[in-house]
Amino acid sequence: MQDKSGIIRFVFRQRKIKSRELAAKFHISRQYANRILKGLVNGGKLVKIGSTKSAVYLPPKFAGQAEVKIEKRLSNKNLREHEVLEEIGTKSQIVSSLDENIRSIFAYAFSEMLNNAIDHSESGNIQIDVGKTGGKIVFHVNDFGIGVFRNIMEKRHLKSELEAIQDLLKGKTTTQPNAHSGEGIFFTSKIADMFLLESHKYRLIIDNPMDDVFLQEMKRSKKGTKVTFALAADSPKHLNDVFKKYQTDPAEYAFDKTEIRVKLYTLGTIHISRSQARRITVGLEKFRHVILDFGQVPMVGQAFADEIFRVFKNRHPGIEIEPVNMNEAVRFMIGRVAKK
Repeated sequence: MQDKSGIIRFVFRQRKIKSRELAAKFHISRQYANRILKGLVNGGKLVKIGSTKSAVYLPPKFAGQAEVKIEKRLSNKNLREHEVLEEIGTKSQIVSSLDENIRSIFAYAFSEMLNNAIDHSESGNIQIDVGKTGGKIVFHVNDFGIGVFRNIMEKRHLKSELEAIQDLLKGKTTTQPNAHSGEGIFFTSKIADMFLLESHKYRLIIDNPMDDVFLQEMKRSKKGTKVTFALAADSPKHLNDVFKKYQTDPAEYAFDKTEIRVKLYTLGTIHISRSQARRITVGLEKFRHVILDFGQVPMVGQAFADEIFRVFKNRHPGIEIEPVNMNEAVRFMIGRVAKK
C-alpha cells in the first residue's frame, strides 16, 4: 500500500477524496493516510482544499471545479478582518487557486463586508463562509445585530427602511462618517455578479449580469444582516475598472459619480409627487455626475421632473444629471421641463 501512484490513480478516478476515504479504500490508518496525502501535496501531485476534517484532496487540474467551503463562527471582540482573511488564505487553497484579478476582488469585497459587520452590527457573533461551487467564488457574512437598513434609518432619521435602502444604493451613505466613507457596500455590489443584502423583512438583490435591482419582502424576518456575494471564478472583471467607472476624472481618484434606479422610488407607476423627487436628490450634492436610470418606469409626472431637472439643477449647476433608459413618455416630460 505504499505505492503512491496507485493512490494518485484512485484520486483521479474519484476526482476528490478525504483522508478517511483513502484510509477505508486501502485499509490503512487515518494518520498514515494523512501523512501520504501531505507528501503528495508537498510534491505538487495533489491540492488540498479546506482544513482539518473538512479538507479534500484532488489533482491540480480539478482544483478549479471543486465544491468546497470554509465556515466559521467568529466572536466580535477585537476582531480584525485582515486577520480573518489571512487565516482563510493559509488554511485553504480556495482563494490562492483564483486568478489574481479575482483574488483582489475577493479580498476587497470580503474585507469590506466583514468590517461593516464588525463596526456597525452590534452583534456579539458573526458567521462567515467562503466557498467555490459551480465555477463561482461565493461568500456569506451573517450577523445578528441591529440590521443594516434599520441602522441607517435610525441614525439618519429616515421614515422607513425602504428610504434607507434608497440612500444606501447611492453610495457615500454611512452611520459613522468619521470612520467610514460609505463606499464599501456600493463598490462591492457593483463588482459582484450577484449581491444580496437580507435584513429584517427586506431582501435587496443586485443582479449585475441582468443589469437589474430587485427588492423583495421576506416571509420570515432576518435578525441582523446577511450578505451574499457571488462572482464567476473566471470573470474578466478588475477592481480598478469598477472604481474608474464612478470617477468623472480618473486622474483625481475621487468617487464622485453615482447611478440611481428610479424604479425603487416609485409609488404605484406614476411619479406624481415632488417629494419623491426630493428623496432622490438627497445626498446628491456629494457627486459631480449622477446617472438616473429610468428602466421599467412607464411615466413620470411634471412635478417630479421639474424638481430634479429644473429646481435641483438650478441649485447645483455644477452637477451633471444624465437620464438613461427612458421611454418616449419619460423623455417627453423631462425634455419639456429641461427647456424651461
